[in-house]
Amino acid sequence: MNLAELTAIDVHTHAEVSAHGHASLDEELNDASSGYFKVEGAHRRPTLPEMAAYYRERKTAAVVFTVDAEHATGRPPVPNEEIAEAAAANADVLIPFASIDPFRGRAGVRQARRLVEEHGVRGFKFHPSIQGFFPNDRLAYPLYELIEETGTVALFHTGQTGIGAGVPGGGGIRLKYSNPLHVDDVAADFPHLKVILAHPSFPWQDEALAVATHKPGVHIDLSGWSPKYFPPQLVQYANTLLKDKVLFGSDYPVLTPDRWLADFAKLPIKDEVRPKILKENAARLLGLT
Repeated sequence: MNLAELTAIDVHTHAEVSAHGHASLDEELNDASSGYFKVEGAHRRPTLPEMAAYYRERKTAAVVFTVDAEHATGRPPVPNEEIAEAAAANADVLIPFASIDPFRGRAGVRQARRLVEEHGVRGFKFHPSIQGFFPNDRLAYPLYELIEETGTVALFHTGQTGIGAGVPGGGGIRLKYSNPLHVDDVAADFPHLKVILAHPSFPWQDEALAVATHKPGVHIDLSGWSPKYFPPQLVQYANTLLKDKVLFGSDYPVLTPDRWLADFAKLPIKDEVRPKILKENAARLLGLT
């Protein structure tokens, strides 16, 4: 990966379909997500090679992952190994993260170690609302121990989710699990763990800013929202106290980097901060420098 040639690093993209056409969410939840984000069909389920070509055309790298929530949903994820292999084949633009359902227990920890040591995975995605667990639940602590030991990254969905939005009962998905304040316990118990709080954390934006300001290892990505909707305090902190800890993320394919970057260009971000958010902070956190 040639950092000098990259214009940005998108730290939040989803592999939503496997090479065999399998999706990790059922059609009702996928359709609800598409409606929530107003996603056009052309972008809804790109394959991994299509994602690589898309980001290569834009001279942008992308962190890519699935969500393993099989315990709660009954559906297996897009295979982590498939994502890692696609990233290895497109190492100029794709950076592999994995996802392990915390309910997999010791088997999940063993799988996580293999993914790091044999497949070059650089981080792990958790979606507490879909996976049905509080981040500070001790069942996930063996995974955090492995992530801290290997120097990889733990990325947590925070705030409201478009998955299940508008479905009766929200499809059974509970928002309470994704309050970023639960991650504060994780950051305190694993002081050397590298953490990303994903998304503007509505309705808990101030909690996310407090945790990221207080805990050195905690960062914030800006995915899942058009920047024109960012709350003022998020923009203020990104420009000042958290200028070295805020990261560009789109949430592709539900939000394209084209739209995100166009709206981000209109924000009052300082000239010296803009390249930090778009590329430099992520390159340092991911060990790409």
